[in-house]
Amino acid sequence: MNYLDALVMHGPRLWDGLLLTLQLTVVSGLLAFVVAVVLGLMAGSTKLLVRLPARIIIEFFRGTSLLVQLMWLFYVLPLFGPSLGAMLVAIFALTLNYGAYGAEAVRASLTSVPQGQWEATAALSMSWPHKMRRIIFPQAWALMLPSLTNLWVHLLKGSSIVYIIGMSEFTFELLQLRRTTDWLFALAIVGLVVYFIIALVLTQLMRLFEARSKYKLGRGPSLKEILSPVLTNKISPADEPAAVAPGGAR
Repeated sequence: MNYLDALVMHGPRLWDGLLLTLQLTVVSGLLAFVVAVVLGLMAGSTKLLVRLPARIIIEFFRGTSLLVQLMWLFYVLPLFGPSLGAMLVAIFALTLNYGAYGAEAVRASLTSVPQGQWEATAALSMSWPHKMRRIIFPQAWALMLPSLTNLWVHLLKGSSIVYIIGMSEFTFELLQLRRTTDWLFALAIVGLVVYFIIALVLTQLMRLFEARSKYKLGRGPSLKEILSPVLTNKISPADEPAAVAPGGAR
């Protein structure tokens, strides 16, 4: 089978696998962020009854392999309860696993907010939801975004192991194509390039969010300035050349 025939035959399957990978990355990434915020807030609580359950969940999902979690949820859980579909299992496992890692980033970012900000909210008698929404979380958000971006890229790469529960994502389809051809090197290059492009797009999007959050805090340029295709270099009056008279005098 030549290269063109193989692409025509397996092209739709590769495309479907890529769409599934993107779906898992986006849906699980957004849900993992929600889980990370909730668990991070709970883990940073001063109340033991609130903090302890969050710590247990975080340490359990950080301390066990994503591969093992997928196997338990898909193969073992149905022995004791309802059976979940492969898609739900994949999203559930990716969400909890990377949400647990993200929770530590959220907790650390909240504790990195200057103590004076917390004391100011207490002096103003602000309620907990009000101070988190208006004062604390916007500052912590700018701090946690780089870590959450890294985790989202890791989630993208981690989605490639969901084939063990029967999901035909992009890596699985590449392996299937490898079985019918001898293009090991070419397919490896394709896989590297595709995952790199997706990771690059995710990273750049998250950097825009990071820049926007810093701009709102007065710590950087606006998105309009970052995305502007025209760069204007303003010359200060001190840098302007002095006018020369016709006779040579300045």
